[in-house]
Amino acid sequence: MHNNYHFLRLLIPILQQKLAGCVVSECFSQSKDELIIRVETGQKPFFIKASLLPEFSCLSFPNEFNRARKNSADLFGALIGQRITDIHVFQHERSFCIRFTNNLSLLFKLHGNRSNLILLEQEKPVALFRNNLEADWSIKVKKLHRAIDWSEEAFYQNLNRLEALYFTFGQILWNYLYAHGFNEADTEAKYYRLQQLLRELEQPEYRVIRYEGKIHFSLVPLGEILYSADDPLVALNEFFIRYSSVTGLEKRRHQRITLLTAQLNRAQSYIQKNIQLLEKLRVDDHYRKWGDLIMANLHTIPSGVKHVTLPDFYQENFLVEVKLNTQLSPQKNAEVFYRKARNQHIEIEKLKEGIQAKEKQIGVWTAQLTLLKTNLEPRELKKALEAFPFHRTSKETEENMPYHETEYMGYRIWVGKNAQRNDELTLKFSFKEDLWLHAKDVPGSHVLIKHQAGKQFPKEVIERAAQLAAYYSKRKTDTLCPVIVTPKKFVRKRKGDPPGAVVVEREKVILVEPKPD
Repeated sequence: MHNNYHFLRLLIPILQQKLAGCVVSECFSQSKDELIIRVETGQKPFFIKASLLPEFSCLSFPNEFNRARKNSADLFGALIGQRITDIHVFQHERSFCIRFTNNLSLLFKLHGNRSNLILLEQEKPVALFRNNLEADWSIKVKKLHRAIDWSEEAFYQNLNRLEALYFTFGQILWNYLYAHGFNEADTEAKYYRLQQLLRELEQPEYRVIRYEGKIHFSLVPLGEILYSADDPLVALNEFFIRYSSVTGLEKRRHQRITLLTAQLNRAQSYIQKNIQLLEKLRVDDHYRKWGDLIMANLHTIPSGVKHVTLPDFYQENFLVEVKLNTQLSPQKNAEVFYRKARNQHIEIEKLKEGIQAKEKQIGVWTAQLTLLKTNLEPRELKKALEAFPFHRTSKETEENMPYHETEYMGYRIWVGKNAQRNDELTLKFSFKEDLWLHAKDVPGSHVLIKHQAGKQFPKEVIERAAQLAAYYSKRKTDTLCPVIVTPKKFVRKRKGDPPGAVVVEREKVILVEPKPD
């Protein structure tokens, strides 16, 4: 209830006493939802800080405020040098007004997500802090005063709609009444309790409380009392600091939970897909079998044939048709199949390692998620968040990068997003040892395979990257697409070339079928 009328009516007389006759020297903003007003009091400056976030609007009065040299904008320039003549609160309203010389006023409209600061000249709006609230241009100051009938007669006539009748109380005060048996009391006792509450609000203690898991400013003792003071300015400053701190922690908790949940979902999907691929590779041993069959029948296979049918000694009375490269001898064809079989074995081991690493990471992430979902005290939550620092999600990171990333057999493959981002990828995000790919003679994405120290690029990885380069080009619908493959050190850009255009000094071209991620 930091913006509640019952609090403002106590706060404003104190501000009036401190600021009447004082002059505004600065009025500026360092963020789109915050305004700072500096008032010269003759002793030390007095600061009014209005934070008008849609989800949280609040005033505070810091003892000091150092204006940043950058990202700071002067606002409401007409107020500079103006003397404060009066500060008044509107009757039964979450608004107050600071009046200045020259018929200027600054209206503080503290209406939740519609809170705003409105500069008035002769009570007509001339400038808004939040310009998106267009209805504030037609605000009528005189109509802000609202009436409440506090009589006993009105109470009895509105027994079934007391919250609507006493609309200034707000949820904290009503919960305070309910917590003390208001609903169970008879009619006379209810009226007595309301009158008693009004007397309590005349000279309350100002409190920062935790109620139903949230930080509130309160004029009554409800929930857990975290802080109390007799000075409303001091109490409000404490509330703002504590609320901002806890809200910041909760925001970080939510971000981390969202991130961990997304990471776990991706990890589970990764494991599921790779288990399926692993099973497929374990069953598919035809490359080794073809090599064995060719070597066993080497003397019977003529050179230059496209395919040959051989008896399968693994399965009696079964024939196997083997496709051959006509440019290679039967023995060289067998060597190719054995090499592919070895690469399959390497891929199987890589898949196993990847699955094990993901399973281990899932265990860590699950423990983090479980802890962050528990009801932690702020100090414990801060400690937990420091132990698990927040990082940008891969999606957020990818949105800021000139490429999107995929992984194959443990190698990272980066695919440029568009012509401008292609230049950025090739010129700023690559190393000379990386392998660079691009569909030949047509517009398309630049593709990089990131180099791994001490390792040669596997043929399967190159083919997969080439499939991506083909797919993200103008030849994505072709049956086969020629793709340039070269170390990045042989790729350069000439001055004046259009975005995405480069010169390739050495190249190898392979034919692949375009395939997406």
